[in-house]
Amino acid sequence: MESSARGRVLWDGMARSFKPYANASSAVLLACPLIGCARSAAPSFEIAGAYFPAWMFCALFGIIVAAGARAVFVAGGLSSVLPYQLFVCSSIGLIFALSLWLIQFS
Repeated sequence: MESSARGRVLWDGMARSFKPYANASSAVLLACPLIGCARSAAPSFEIAGAYFPAWMFCALFGIIVAAGARAVFVAGGLSSVLPYQLFVCSSIGLIFALSLWLIQFS
């Protein structure tokens, strides 16, 4: 048997074995992009004619708080003692960003 013919026979056999699942899996894959769609609009702000989602402002607030925490650690001399400063400052920023999101938009 020629290699291309043998490959075609194997491919046809695999296609037949997966055929019952083709409709269900394609329906799930096609529905995945629609998960974020909802009737209510996401909280957003209009600045200069463009709409910015509220999570961007919360993220910006968290970045500013994390940078401020880093400045406080350096000014207080805690940066020489504190291990994993990147993770600590990032966690502080994340906590403040998520707290702002919960307070403002929940």
